[in-house]
Amino acid sequence: MHALQTASADVRGSDLRLIAGQDGYPEYAGPLSLDALISEVERRRDDFDALSHVPRDMVAKMKRAGIFRASTPKRFGGDALPPHQFLAMLERIAIADGSTAWVAAFGSANTYLASLPVETQAKLYAGGPDQVFAGGLYPLQKAVRVPGGFKVSGQWRFASGCKGADWIGVGIGGTPGNSGEPNAGKPFTAVFPASEVEIVENWKVVGMQGTGSHDLRLKDKFVDEGWTFVRGGAALIDEPLYHYPAVAYQAQVHASVNIGLARAALDLLAGMSGVTQTTTGAPRLADRAYYRSGLAQAEARLRSARAFFFESAEAAWQTILAGDPVAPAEANILRLSATHAAHTCADVVMEAYKMAGIGAIYQESRMQRLVRDSIVVTQHAFLGEGTYDASGALFVGIAPVTPYP
Repeated sequence: MHALQTASADVRGSDLRLIAGQDGYPEYAGPLSLDALISEVERRRDDFDALSHVPRDMVAKMKRAGIFRASTPKRFGGDALPPHQFLAMLERIAIADGSTAWVAAFGSANTYLASLPVETQAKLYAGGPDQVFAGGLYPLQKAVRVPGGFKVSGQWRFASGCKGADWIGVGIGGTPGNSGEPNAGKPFTAVFPASEVEIVENWKVVGMQGTGSHDLRLKDKFVDEGWTFVRGGAALIDEPLYHYPAVAYQAQVHASVNIGLARAALDLLAGMSGVTQTTTGAPRLADRAYYRSGLAQAEARLRSARAFFFESAEAAWQTILAGDPVAPAEANILRLSATHAAHTCADVVMEAYKMAGIGAIYQESRMQRLVRDSIVVTQHAFLGEGTYDASGALFVGIAPVTPYP
């Protein structure tokens, strides 16, 4: 009997991971270390960029490394990792490749799925804890209410990682209510098996090409009401991770990518310091005062932003472990530290690019890809300039103009 047919709840709690075999059926293999995963990412990152997505065999390896059980409830065999631990994993992957880290970041997205009815979650994890969830929530589409659920039609954008997903969510409207109500304005989301959602391959961008953030399309597709939830709504799983602010967590996972990219840029720049012959025959970089000073200042900015970022995450986690809720003021700091890290680290990458000289413009130079990837991170809706306005509003006691934090 094939391994898929013998899979059970007993296996889900073990150290085995379900991966795709060469015959197209799943097979079991042992866990993969994060170091081994990162080494393969380094070897294959150019392929991911050319493909415009991280392929399923690589997603299977990320499952073996525990990436996609990181936010699966322990009651379903997952790890439910403290956020700061998962963010550190993403940072390391991003040093190797931004696109792969962006896809790996959706190992946190199961915190959203904790808002599904518990019986639905049990069905979702029946095949094991290593479930990959992707979503294309915007623009929100109006669903038609029918007995037992909704008929869903429309097209959604920015479904990062959709080509490697097991489950896909789409936005079917904002939840009604007044701005002061907990779920007011948050996206109402419908979840489907990935095989039931059409992927419109149109991801042609200047950076993060390997994320495969294509469009999604559905036509009159029925979804049972039990497979819908409010994104960022209250979780129905009572474990510490699901008391952590879900939207803030998503901002953090994406910001952590830029922390890794900035680390990669400075390491690359430092490695250029001893070049004895430049294009113009000028002194090596290490002999130039502006290079030494600029490298030191960039290192300080990266380390400062990173410290604020991880300090905030760890403080919120300690609040939860103490049995207290994360107050809006503390969630605000999570969002602010994430936005600050994303933008500061993008600036660091750009400074590294400038100091690297003319050689950085060539396609074979990794530095130019680091620049392109890092500026995409700052464009994410959770990390945009508007976060600063909303954050400042909370500092002075004014209601933000959009749902926040």
